[in-house]
Amino acid sequence: MSINGEWVGEELDLLKVSNPANGQIVGSVPNGGEKEANLAVEAAHRAFQTWSKTTAYERANHLKRLHQLMLENQEELAQIMTLEMGKPINESRGEVNYAASFIEWFAEEGKRIYGETIPSHTSGKRLQVWKKPIGVVAAITPWNFPAAMLTRKIGPALAAGCTVIMKPSGESPLTAVKLMELCEEAGFPKGVVNLITGSSSKIAKAIMDDARVRKITFTGSTEVGKILIRQSANQVKRLSLELGGHAPMIVLDDANVDVAVKGVMASKFRNAGQTCICANRIYVQASIYDTFVAKFAEAVEELKVGNGVDESVDIGPLINQAGLDKVNHHVQDAITKGATILTGGKSITSDGGVFFAPTVIKDVDQSMVVMQEETFGPVAPVQKIASEEEAVKLANDTPYGLAAYVFTENVARGTRVIEQLNFGIVGWNDGAPSAAQVPFGGMKESGIGREGGHEGIDAFVESQYVSIGLE
Repeated sequence: MSINGEWVGEELDLLKVSNPANGQIVGSVPNGGEKEANLAVEAAHRAFQTWSKTTAYERANHLKRLHQLMLENQEELAQIMTLEMGKPINESRGEVNYAASFIEWFAEEGKRIYGETIPSHTSGKRLQVWKKPIGVVAAITPWNFPAAMLTRKIGPALAAGCTVIMKPSGESPLTAVKLMELCEEAGFPKGVVNLITGSSSKIAKAIMDDARVRKITFTGSTEVGKILIRQSANQVKRLSLELGGHAPMIVLDDANVDVAVKGVMASKFRNAGQTCICANRIYVQASIYDTFVAKFAEAVEELKVGNGVDESVDIGPLINQAGLDKVNHHVQDAITKGATILTGGKSITSDGGVFFAPTVIKDVDQSMVVMQEETFGPVAPVQKIASEEEAVKLANDTPYGLAAYVFTENVARGTRVIEQLNFGIVGWNDGAPSAAQVPFGGMKESGIGREGGHEGIDAFVESQYVSIGLE
């Protein structure tokens, strides 16, 4: 762990990190807890007193240097990521670029935190709004995007003048360790960026109980997000929450089927389906249903499963046995209730790894658990629908509202459908909508706030209204 510019934790027990592709131990991190969290908060609080007073241009220079270092170390970061959580190496390289793009974007966006001068109601006053960094920020991130989820949080926080405490997942903390090394090399002063690893419950409790931490930014399950909301109430901590999803993909009868198949392949099978915005429920209009599922299954059969270090692999392992058990349960439930497996449908035993074959299921319906719960695996259920009205009704029938996808060549129809969808992100004829310059976040139980884009930095500043009397 790195606290106040010092690497610490040698005396602590270790948390071992294993490669889900083969079960081999690839590294370890200290099992920190309340004591280490308190030390990190103290360091970040102390550093905030000076970091918050630096200019946006000074902060941008550090961030630009970090961006450069991430690109220079792309291959090492990608290899670490693949070893610790199984992502195919080409996807890992892509994630490093994506993660670095947030650092570059917010390096510039920090220069555009504008205040206001408001016309006064009287000649004897001047009315202004100042923008101030919110304070110490704790960034708690999941295992599935160990680089991008961190940079999407620390980039705007640092650019705004906040100091940060990074808490990565215990399943994939090694990428964060390397990012911390690069932050040091980029010249961030001591205490501005801190890294703690270990017990999530103990660390989170210490952070939530400490009034000096003014902001929590979290990506993870809706269940944990609700716990953080309740815990934040005692001190009215500011929260940004990117939570669970259950993304629908609607393919209407005027869609280009080849474009739709390409879109669902890009969305569904990235990171073996272990993404919060991947297509989980595919609704296809009846007249093109058979054509779509045939072409889709044919494309899925071409995907290669294996250890992510192999350059030719498309689908890596699931993160752990619990993830595999959940996918198996979803598939078996669908079969029991009358669905048909077109390809895949089974786990794969390979060198101690945790793999599931890329799967397409047709003839599913709303009674099946796969259409009600987020699978987080390489399983694509396809349901036949009669109309766009039915598609909208089924798509919105969920407590989640993170991402949705619509495929239609008709502009009026696409606009009409999307206006009725209650999701924070919509890909229209696009299976990969994410980018640093756009707002990322959900409606309903999928979260609070937005990350990325100009909205992404707003969450890390406070507005201070100042009324200046001149008489």
